[in-house]
Amino acid sequence: MKAIVAHAAKDLRIETRDKPAPGPGQVLVRMERGGICGSDLHYYNHGGFGTVRLREPMILGHEVSGRIEALGDGVATLAEGDLVAVSPSRPCHACAYCVAGQHNHCLDMRFYGSAMPFPHIQGAFCDHVVADVTQCAKADGLTAGEAAMAEPLSVVLHAAKRAGDLMGRRVLVTGCGPIGQLAVMVARAAGASLIVATDVAPFTLDMARRVGADHVHNVAEAPDALAAYAGGKGSFDVLFECSGVAAALAGAIPALRPGAVIMQLGLGGDMTLPVQAMTAKEIELRGSFRFHAEFFTAVTMMQGGRLDVAPLITQTLPLDEAVSAFDLASDRSRAIKVQIQF
Repeated sequence: MKAIVAHAAKDLRIETRDKPAPGPGQVLVRMERGGICGSDLHYYNHGGFGTVRLREPMILGHEVSGRIEALGDGVATLAEGDLVAVSPSRPCHACAYCVAGQHNHCLDMRFYGSAMPFPHIQGAFCDHVVADVTQCAKADGLTAGEAAMAEPLSVVLHAAKRAGDLMGRRVLVTGCGPIGQLAVMVARAAGASLIVATDVAPFTLDMARRVGADHVHNVAEAPDALAAYAGGKGSFDVLFECSGVAAALAGAIPALRPGAVIMQLGLGGDMTLPVQAMTAKEIELRGSFRFHAEFFTAVTMMQGGRLDVAPLITQTLPLDEAVSAFDLASDRSRAIKVQIQF
């Protein structure tokens, strides 16, 4: 089978791997769609992010969907031909964090396409993947492309849960890549009274407006755009920081109200924070890392029509054009979510 393998920055190859076979409690999934994530782009463009670096060739990809091709022994909840969204989250279910219900902090996590451990955890950008049946959410009523959006949507649902009640809240979203777009959508679905989004690209800002932002600001053209929200010690109750850029976070602090919550989703390396200003306004900084149970919630919400992620899928390219797909996904002037068709 074919697989998309990262060897180093700007060294992406389509290679051949052996087709796997499912064991007991597992299924063989014939991949249909895979979304290129921000972490995939970091591996492709920079060889990693922060202290996480590629140290050996690694199959990329963790936003995937496909159809069941074969069942392992003991699998009764799925059938051949079923369309499934495949969660990349594979915790051990035995360590202290798993026992405490914090599966996303598992000490032996096997998350598709991750260079955090060594040897690396190989990803799912290949023709066939063996998955545990517990990873698979039946995606009846969704397209393969929509089903592959379950993973990034899960990331935002986990962050929104950590942010607390958003009903009637005033929300700021900095960074309008796929996660920022989904943050706008989730905040709108959760009842936020005002949603403002910032970015540096007109294309992404236009999309943010389309999916639910009340106001958008291009901070490249108007660096002081958030000053209008800084009066009276600030306007926003919650910030979803999705850019991973220190300047975006620091620039948002004056626009946050005392007691506001910062949900940090963007991963761009270590930041220097305006701690004194945050302390004086009693602002809470909360991290948000991956997800677990939210994956199945994401599929259910899409199936129920509560969130329409289809507009975010801006391009789909075949597996053999993987390098072009990654270059396109890196261009925020014309792409939100680029998917690969297997």
